[in-house]
Amino acid sequence: MQRLYDFIRRHPSGVDSFWAVFLLGISGATIVAGGAGRGEGERFAVVPVVIGLSVVVALRRRAPEKMLLLAIAMGVVQLVFGVRPMTANFAMLVITFTVATVGERWASRLALTCSLCAAGLSQIRWPNQEPGGWAEGGFIVVVMTVPFVLAWVLGDSMRTRRAYFDQLEERAARLEREREAQSKVAVAAERARIARELHDVVAHNVSVMVVQADGAAFVMDAAPDQARQALETISSTGRQALAEMRRLLGVLRTGDVQESGEYVPQPDVEQIEDLVDQVRRSGLTVDFKIEGTPRPLPSGVELTAYRIVQEALTNTRKHGGPNAGASVRLVYFDDGLGLLVEDDGRGAAHELYEDGGADGAGHGMIGMRERVGMVGGTLDAGPRPGGGFRISALLPLKPAG
Repeated sequence: MQRLYDFIRRHPSGVDSFWAVFLLGISGATIVAGGAGRGEGERFAVVPVVIGLSVVVALRRRAPEKMLLLAIAMGVVQLVFGVRPMTANFAMLVITFTVATVGERWASRLALTCSLCAAGLSQIRWPNQEPGGWAEGGFIVVVMTVPFVLAWVLGDSMRTRRAYFDQLEERAARLEREREAQSKVAVAAERARIARELHDVVAHNVSVMVVQADGAAFVMDAAPDQARQALETISSTGRQALAEMRRLLGVLRTGDVQESGEYVPQPDVEQIEDLVDQVRRSGLTVDFKIEGTPRPLPSGVELTAYRIVQEALTNTRKHGGPNAGASVRLVYFDDGLGLLVEDDGRGAAHELYEDGGADGAGHGMIGMRERVGMVGGTLDAGPRPGGGFRISALLPLKPAG
């Protein structure tokens, strides 16, 4: 049974053609059986009417609007030439259902109008001559109209249901596309975040290691103790860089077996003092102060503050020149955290902070601006009056409670 149903669904035109031939055969037999009682005009028109209505059934899916007009034309021919209703008129019921299901709206309305008028016109053309015929004729009109109306209502309901399912499918496809787009955006954002983290880790720690290595090579013979201290700083800085990079790789390897050792937590505001001490050991003079009352902050704000100070001090070492000094200020406001990092060095070239900070050697300023933007803060970077460079940031906090 399922195979038969599948065959019918795959070959709708063939099924319609079969029923058209079947209808043509039955109507032809009826014509032959009742040929003696037909008038001259009816005998002339009955064969074209039967053929036309059979064509309506055969092509109803391919051209429903045209087949509706053909069925109406055949009905007009019946009225004009006196061809009485017969088996072939079943095609009008079929085309009414088809047009209501898949046809244009104007065709559906036209089919409903003709369905309401067909039985009445037939009764007027061939009235009942018996006593009480008008009452009986009215009853016949109602009985003959009901199947056409039901066919139209059923077809229109199927149209509505099909449109509803099409809308559901379109909505599901749209949601799938939106989900894919959101996934791509999330992947891109995660890649950007990891790139910023790697830049901050590598740029800061490697710059410290390079400065210490140069200093150790310079004083290796004259001051072995200083050289040894520089090598120890290089060792500790390298371990810190490896620990932070291991943490980032741990994010990428979620679900895999972790390597031996625990991943370090994300840097926070409390570790800024350790960062300043590390920079001081590398030879840069840094003045560090905290104003206001320290309190717990959102993790995103703490990480952003740490990375801004780290990048600012790294830029001071890279661009400040010899004998440069820096100052770091953390200010706790009621609704935000303020950061001010200044140095008295030579300052960076103008292209390092212009138009987002594309410096050609890295993306430090771009990363700082992106980090601040992610937490809804503001960043101002540029030369300081009297020489040096200044980075000022304000990171908003949610009100307590």
